[in-house]
Amino acid sequence: GINAEYGKKVGLNEENVTKIQTGGPDGDLGSNEILQSKDKTIAVIDKDGVIYDPLGLDRSELVRLVKLKSSIKLFDSSKLSKSGFKVLTDDRDVIVGDGIKVTSGLVFRDEFILSELAQADLFVPCGGRPQAVRAENVGKFFKENGKPKFLYIVEGANLYFSQEARLILEKSGVQIVKDATANKGGVTSSSLEVLASMVLNDDEFNQHFAVKDERNPPAFYKSYVNEVIDIIEKNAKMEFDCLWNEHEKTKIPKSILTDELSNKINKLNDDIRESDLIRNEALRRRGLSECLSLIHISEPTRPY
Repeated sequence: GINAEYGKKVGLNEENVTKIQTGGPDGDLGSNEILQSKDKTIAVIDKDGVIYDPLGLDRSELVRLVKLKSSIKLFDSSKLSKSGFKVLTDDRDVIVGDGIKVTSGLVFRDEFILSELAQADLFVPCGGRPQAVRAENVGKFFKENGKPKFLYIVEGANLYFSQEARLILEKSGVQIVKDATANKGGVTSSSLEVLASMVLNDDEFNQHFAVKDERNPPAFYKSYVNEVIDIIEKNAKMEFDCLWNEHEKTKIPKSILTDELSNKINKLNDDIRESDLIRNEALRRRGLSECLSLIHISEPTRPY
């Protein structure tokens, strides 16, 4: 949702956007990023190494690895161009791509995102160490001419950047979607999954929600997932519009605005919990109906 809104706002055609991501096809975030995107991915970095191709990695091969739940280790190297390469963490003293010497595959993987090769329109960290990019090394996110190596950053992984690094990048013109904004879809889907498990009794859950065959999930489950996606996309658009418009008006960095918005949401939640609004039956029923409208197997037989 957030990626799509950025594309609309700045006039990007996703198919033409080059991208680098951390987190591989066997991870939750990395696999979803591969399946949901249509960009020209030029590098994927995961626990087993790096695959890179300036002409774009074969998307069908990435999808194959997702279905296998495999890391990039099983990526078919024959699908790389002459300038592409696959370097695994246990590689030693190899020459790859256009004559690049790799002494240690482990070090090469760890330092790749800070190397000159790591340049693209978009960077999406879907895995990695906390504060992998911070004030001390964020300078390596810039080219020799002082321009940033990425135009857009969407933080799929929590805490990949320090706040200081974000502000330095934003000052240089990089558009950043901070983790607290980019990850709200996961929080929403998890909450609604828990809601279903609480509202449905055991028989209903097993019949309508439990997926016993991934190739043939229950009809209710498929419908529920689609409605959850609709909610996530709606919320993502509202948050994007809020941050974008406030930044245009105040010029406050979006990384700071994200924190301010999160604080306001948390404060509103606390204020509601500490108030007597729950005693307002009409309001309570309205709130519950908004949450429970997704659970529509049949007419309710239990008081909610």
